[in-house]
Amino acid sequence: MDLFAGSGALGIEAASRGADSVVMVENNPLASKQLQHHCQSIIANNCRVEPKTAQQFLNSTSQQFDIVFIDPPYKANIWSEIAEQLISRAVLADNAAIYIECPSKGEVPVFPAQWQLIKDKKAGGVRYCLFSYHSGEIA
Repeated sequence: MDLFAGSGALGIEAASRGADSVVMVENNPLASKQLQHHCQSIIANNCRVEPKTAQQFLNSTSQQFDIVFIDPPYKANIWSEIAEQLISRAVLADNAAIYIECPSKGEVPVFPAQWQLIKDKKAGGVRYCLFSYHSGEIA
């Protein structure tokens, strides 16, 4: 699941590398129409575009995901909010991988105790982190 799909690069790449299914959430109407067009033109039958905000989608889904990409607009500052919603809505499969992009300056946002940090790197103005989700709290 790509919660802030934008151009769809992450979701389409996942689909092309063998993902069974990919959900791309994008609330910008023009961008979500473009994503649907791209998926149809490359015959990516395993891709689904959800023209909603990340919060709306998380509140409406009962599906669980193995991999989640979270790269919201930096000014929105909603990483922790989205992380908490992923936990409260039970959207993450056990051992799910969560990839986050956030500004390289400042601290990593606060994430749930069930998220174990695996990798934390910086490249220019971007910090990217990889977490693993474990349904039981980590001590």
